[in-house]
Amino acid sequence: MGMSVIISAAGTQDAEQILKLQYLSFQSEAELYGNYRIAPLVQTLDSLRAEIATDLVFVARLGEEVVGAVRGSADQGGVGLIGRLCVHPRLQGHGLGARLLWAAESGLADQRAATRFQLHTGHLSESNLRLYRRAGYAPVGNATGQDGVRMILLEKKASAAEYVTSA
Repeated sequence: MGMSVIISAAGTQDAEQILKLQYLSFQSEAELYGNYRIAPLVQTLDSLRAEIATDLVFVARLGEEVVGAVRGSADQGGVGLIGRLCVHPRLQGHGLGARLLWAAESGLADQRAATRFQLHTGHLSESNLRLYRRAGYAPVGNATGQDGVRMILLEKKASAAEYVTSA
């Protein structure tokens, strides 16, 4: 009998598992850019706990294990900012990233009145770019992160279904 992956809001008790997962999941990105000082790899446990307290943080659980996570916040202009989407390497390629992305979008539309969403990924991160394009995101700009990695900024408008959930 297999277990289902359940997506739910994270609590501060999840912080250590999320940080370990994030560190594991972003190793491939660090290798891709030859930079092991990218932001997800140097985040502290205290800063992650602060994010959980103020932002929308969702986790994917397989039993008691956190196997995916994503964060969302909103700015004053109604833009939902999505970041640090990660899935355990053994579960990548099975749609879990798309489910987490949808959870963040839905939560931001419902709880933070977001009318559009933005996220960014490294310019060489083809699998991430494919996921975001399939989810309706389009490139709107470039930036260089504090870690020196060239990032592509992507955006999409909230769909009518997301607006309905916020009514």
